[in-house]
Amino acid sequence: MKPTLSPRIKICCISSVQEAHLAINYGASALGLVSEMPSGPGVISEDLIQEIAKEVPPPIATFLLTSKQDIREIVDQQRRCATNTIQICDWLVTGSYEQLRSSLPGISLVQVIHVQDENSLSQALNVAPYVDAVLLDSGNQALAVKELGGTGRTHNWEISRQIREQLSIPIFLAGGLNPDNITEAIETVAPFGLDICSGVRTNGQLDEAKLASFFTKVQKQN
Repeated sequence: MKPTLSPRIKICCISSVQEAHLAINYGASALGLVSEMPSGPGVISEDLIQEIAKEVPPPIATFLLTSKQDIREIVDQQRRCATNTIQICDWLVTGSYEQLRSSLPGISLVQVIHVQDENSLSQALNVAPYVDAVLLDSGNQALAVKELGGTGRTHNWEISRQIREQLSIPIFLAGGLNPDNITEAIETVAPFGLDICSGVRTNGQLDEAKLASFFTKVQKQN
């Protein structure tokens, strides 16, 4: 399903209510709120995630990025954080997507696929019937300390394009996006949405100039 409009933009690693408002003011459709992770930037406390989520007006999506692999733990975490979307950054080990959905009616489910090779296409096809969207990132779950996002690296966008072409649900593209490469990324993959963290930050803080440049270049693609 190739999108016909400009991609939706998700600004990830939001660390304060002020950053949330800044991202929304520039046109973000979604915000990423990072809970405990084995590695990577942007981790904030669950109390702060809840505080930010409560300040975000509808229809902006608030994504809880979770590294948990047990559905009971994910359900409990979402209830504490009160986001409207769960971004599952690793694979479920205990429980199923159906159980997760029945426990959290009305909460959107997004599964991350860390694009490594052609096997990523099979992974995406297998999970697509059970989730609302797939997010293609550049982590590596096979490392001793897992990378579940926030690497600042791009991956093979040709594989991402193949995934987008074969899935009927929305695809978000993440991993190393910035104002300099976003035009090529959109032209290559044509994703439903874009997910960016480090590419619009300076010294870990949301950079308004980079944010403005990024949104301007995305909007020019329409």
